[in-house]
Amino acid sequence: MEFALVTPLLLLVALGVLQVTLALHVRSTLTAAAAEGARAGALAGAGLRIAESRTRDVLADALGGDAAEDVVATRVRLDGVDVVRVRVTARLPLLG
Repeated sequence: MEFALVTPLLLLVALGVLQVTLALHVRSTLTAAAAEGARAGALAGAGLRIAESRTRDVLADALGGDAAEDVVATRVRLDGVDVVRVRVTARLPLLG
């Protein structure tokens, strides 16, 4: 009897842990792809399109084709240094 009462709760906790793990993995991958794109865009002679393209390529390899909804690269000045900022917008994938 107790097993029948506890099993649904354990299943919910396990699915919650899996969902958080998936969310953290996707977030980490999106951050790494944006950093890689920013590095590519910051090279001498490289443009913002290269940064966006590299970010999309890394995401396609790591998470699949349509992982990101939007990738935008901009040049900004941070503490007196010109840097490339890449912003990636994506949806959180859900289990099930």
